[in-house]
Amino acid sequence: MSVDWATISSLATAAGTLVLAVATFAAVRSANQAARTAEHSLLAALRPLFVPSRLQDEPQKVLFADAKWLRVPGGCAAIEAENGVIYLTASLRNVGSGIGIVHGWIYYPDWDLARPRPELKKFHPQTRDIYLPPGDIGFWQAAFRDQDDPQYAEACKAITARGQMTVDLLYGDHEGGQRIITRFRDVPQGRRGLAAERRPVLERGPARSP
Repeated sequence: MSVDWATISSLATAAGTLVLAVATFAAVRSANQAARTAEHSLLAALRPLFVPSRLQDEPQKVLFADAKWLRVPGGCAAIEAENGVIYLTASLRNVGSGIGIVHGWIYYPDWDLARPRPELKKFHPQTRDIYLPPGDIGFWQAAFRDQDDPQYAEACKAITARGQMTVDLLYGDHEGGQRIITRFRDVPQGRRGLAAERRPVLERGPARSP
């Protein structure tokens, strides 16, 4: 019986090509998985997480654009109305591993656990960047200056009634990504302190101030 060496050679070549293709696919898949793992580790190292500071943390003096100073104790918020302006600030701690930057805020004159996640377009942008270093305290600040703003009257009413207030903070890492919402509740003095609830991540990738 004659041996068809040409056919055998073709089959051997095809088998070798198939093995090489399988090995290449496995190598590419492994490399992609390693890249994803490395990316996840990098993002985790950049991710901030804001919570209320501790009551034993040092008080902070916060300067506003009109040279107004407001003192806020650890674990607390401070609210003051003066010359038609309502000043708001809160003492925060970044318990994440990355530098955090505040992008915007939304104020509510009450506390409602059922309130849905807010839309990006509803956030008031910060007039200046506020950074919180990892493992350290910092603050958030804002002000109502436009008395025609519907929330101005709501804030005045809440301050007068000494009721609970809520602020949603939109923040992310210093690269502008990994944006998160944390919801803070301000409890009037006598029931001192802030409570925080972390909200879902809005998006990943480059962030734009709303």
